[in-house]
Amino acid sequence: MIVIGASAGGVEALRTLVGRFRPDLPVPVAVVLHVGAQSILPELLGAAGRLPARHAQNGEALGPGTIYVAPPDKHLLIHNGHLMLRRGPRENLSRPAIDPLFRSAACSFGGGTIGVVLTGALNDGTAGLVAIKRCGGIAIVQDPSEADFPEMPLSALRHVEVDACLPLACIADELALRCAAPPRPTPEIPMDVRLEAAIAAQEHATMATEEKLGTSSPFTCPECQGPLWEIDDPAVLRFRCHVGHAFTADAMLEAQAGEAETILWKLLRARQQRAELARRIAERESHGHGSPVLAARFLERAQEYDEDAELVRRMLMGSVGHFDEAAAGGQDGED
Repeated sequence: MIVIGASAGGVEALRTLVGRFRPDLPVPVAVVLHVGAQSILPELLGAAGRLPARHAQNGEALGPGTIYVAPPDKHLLIHNGHLMLRRGPRENLSRPAIDPLFRSAACSFGGGTIGVVLTGALNDGTAGLVAIKRCGGIAIVQDPSEADFPEMPLSALRHVEVDACLPLACIADELALRCAAPPRPTPEIPMDVRLEAAIAAQEHATMATEEKLGTSSPFTCPECQGPLWEIDDPAVLRFRCHVGHAFTADAMLEAQAGEAETILWKLLRARQQRAELARRIAERESHGHGSPVLAARFLERAQEYDEDAELVRRMLMGSVGHFDEAAAGGQDGED
């Protein structure tokens, strides 16, 4: 089975790749692209090549020469030759995410799994490629020098012993050659790969399960604020919370940047509101039977709150480049 993951810049990369697939491709293909609430990716891929493409249906049996696309807001998983769709915990701030598909395919197809990582930001897909290799499969990566967003291919190359790093124009022929060869032997599937695949399928999401995957960390989950465990993964620094949200270190940094910005905007609003309220109290105290002493005191407080608000505003403006860069780095696919 071929499993493909892409993120930013992935629509055109996928169109180019599937446009070169042979019509007699003897294996099924599953695709995850980070998408929003709606997706016309199957139509785009079907028009780009000679293989039928459609959104995956839960429980559907896999068939050769067909491209199955993860629908919005569902993880696409493989189990016993069938497709599974689950609203499991997000991974690397995404659902669908690439790593759950790669792990589940590795569990089902072992040495017959071919994982492909294309253009994208951050490093979704790296941990999944590691799982594919540990289960005997093949890892192929787009040449990062030609990728619109090279971060995902570069991460895979840094952390995975890939079998091929190729330009898009050459990947389809490489896949055809690999599919024509006998599948590699499948070792015993590692328990941690099975556990993480089960978490994405919503079969396991308990504290005890997570403790089998790693050790307690000092960090909290950006999604649910629960405790995080550091996964025992020598290739990539990763974390999971007790309900299953998963992050690479890069995804954690992006999520924390978003959290920090949200906190600062709330603090700015609170200080501005306190300053305005103090001014109104001072205005009332300065008229009629009010107290000039209290009026002066509240005006002083209003000035302090204004100074606090200005400090927060400068922090936001000074960090806006960082936040914008983090947001741009995490842009989903263009679909």
